[in-house]
Amino acid sequence: MDFQKLAQEILKNVGGEKNISNLTHCATRLRFNLNDNSKVNEGVLKNTKGVLGVVNKGGQFQLIIGPEVPKAYEALMNSVNISSNNSEEPKEKKGFVTNLLDIVAGVFTPILPAIIGAGLIKSVLAIAVLCGINTEGHTYYFLNFIGDAPLYFLPVMLAFTAAVKFKCNPFIAVAIAGAMIHPSYTALVTDQFNIHFTSFLGIPVTLATYSSSVIPILLTVWILSYVDRFLEKHIPKMIRFFLKPLLCLLIVTPLAFIVLGPLGFVAGTGISTGLNMLNLYAPWLVPTIIGTIFPLMVTTGMHYGLVPFMIQSYASIGYETIAGPGNLPSNIAQGAAALCVALKTKNKDLKQLAFSSGITAILGITEPALFGVTLKIKRALYAVMIGGGVGGFYSGITGVKGYAFSSPGLLSLPAFIGPDGWTNLINACISMTIAFIVTFVILWFWGFEDMPSDEDKNMMNNVAENQTNFEIKAVNETIQSPIKGKVIDLKEVKDPTFAEEMLGKGVAIEPIEGRVVSPIDGVVSAIFPTKHAIGLTSDKGTELLIHIGIDTVNLQGKYFTSYVKTGDRINVGQLMVEFEMDKIKEAGYEIVTPVVVTNVERYKEINKIASGFVNEKENIMDAILK
Repeated sequence: MDFQKLAQEILKNVGGEKNISNLTHCATRLRFNLNDNSKVNEGVLKNTKGVLGVVNKGGQFQLIIGPEVPKAYEALMNSVNISSNNSEEPKEKKGFVTNLLDIVAGVFTPILPAIIGAGLIKSVLAIAVLCGINTEGHTYYFLNFIGDAPLYFLPVMLAFTAAVKFKCNPFIAVAIAGAMIHPSYTALVTDQFNIHFTSFLGIPVTLATYSSSVIPILLTVWILSYVDRFLEKHIPKMIRFFLKPLLCLLIVTPLAFIVLGPLGFVAGTGISTGLNMLNLYAPWLVPTIIGTIFPLMVTTGMHYGLVPFMIQSYASIGYETIAGPGNLPSNIAQGAAALCVALKTKNKDLKQLAFSSGITAILGITEPALFGVTLKIKRALYAVMIGGGVGGFYSGITGVKGYAFSSPGLLSLPAFIGPDGWTNLINACISMTIAFIVTFVILWFWGFEDMPSDEDKNMMNNVAENQTNFEIKAVNETIQSPIKGKVIDLKEVKDPTFAEEMLGKGVAIEPIEGRVVSPIDGVVSAIFPTKHAIGLTSDKGTELLIHIGIDTVNLQGKYFTSYVKTGDRINVGQLMVEFEMDKIKEAGYEIVTPVVVTNVERYKEINKIASGFVNEKENIMDAILK
């Protein structure tokens, strides 16, 4: 993959450098904050090689790249200078929920690598303890506090990312966060389970613990951003460099201790208590819901709304039951669906994508499978939701807990090892096994509409371009049946290219005899080397495509015999192609044959006038001129 070329294509179609106000990335996505979404060419981006999907939700424009997103991000950052962009360009107004999701993603995404890394260190230590390692040694001691550090200093990391998001000085924010967990202050907090008070300037100060907290520092930095802008506006430029940071610290830090911190502490405690109560009285509910709808949450960016609650739960009680127990089976279900598609599809490109993204999903990264496979195949998505929900239900009734922040999958299973032995991990493994089996079996036997390959679509789209130019008379026309068989609606064809009338309007025929005759008087405007598709132009100007079977281009002409060539003059009823129906079916292909008028812009109506079984040369549709 040429990531520099990809970066240039992306840059051109997101509205150029000056339309980008901010750019970050997570494990699989490029995340843009754009000044004007109307400048985005979303259709081109969706079809750009290297872009698996496009999401415009949660206040961010997101491109799903896959595991190689860091290379795409680096190539983009080498091509643009975000800091020099025109920040005065008017930005779109966003709703409250959209702004909130944008803030959550912007604040929490950058710190996730540290949280995940530390969580996995703790998980490895949990395995070591279960295997009998000496917990009194210095090696264990060092690794243990290394694993604890990111959560302990969570307010400091959040202060920095929140300050960047709220556009105030990140180092002032970090200094305030440092004061909130300073040893001199924490020494005053002698009892974490009961509220005590001290005073500052005679004002009561609630002694709360702020290490590993989330909400207090977010409230504090939010207020800091307003104070910062006020001082920037009103302090003379000559003394602003010295006076502004001094006043920011002296105003906001006391506010943090006296008002904002205690409010955030109470809110965080309330959230933890509520989640514990839910887990106590309906432990199956949340994992079942998350397991079922998690793919939809990912497509809209709503899954990032869970992150603050998860981190708050880790910090408060050491584990979480909010997302991980439902997310694990959902991710495995994505992998199962993608692998099922890989085994059943006739589309070589889809097979390769589905297989690689399926393996990636089972390991814990689902966006390539979700946006590259299951969102494009509706039944695959439904199977994922059912399998994920069933697996989540098992996680809930058995009390599965996540002990470390991770992207759930095979590689992160150690995150489900707790201090009470192997039971939690075993139940997590059972939940993912259930999800895999349920999803795979449902999709395998239910089936799905296969996606046409690029080669097949290109060949079919060339019909209009290859029409032979000759003088025609503009009149209405009745099209006769080229095949003996059962007439069905085009929307019943299991190929979206035809079912959604991308190539034109018409009917489809389920053949009972393996021959195709001409339905019109005219010429053969195109016959493909694989002989599975024929383009015709009638003397009255109707352009037709007859496509024998679905994905039969992959047979490369095998089982087809052609009796005409491009440019031949043909008459109604003249034999054009014979095909071996039984052998095509044995090869795994459907033989339903769409008969489509491709120059539909010429006609006011294309009407189906036949139903049930028809013989060759019976009238099947009318083309009515505008």
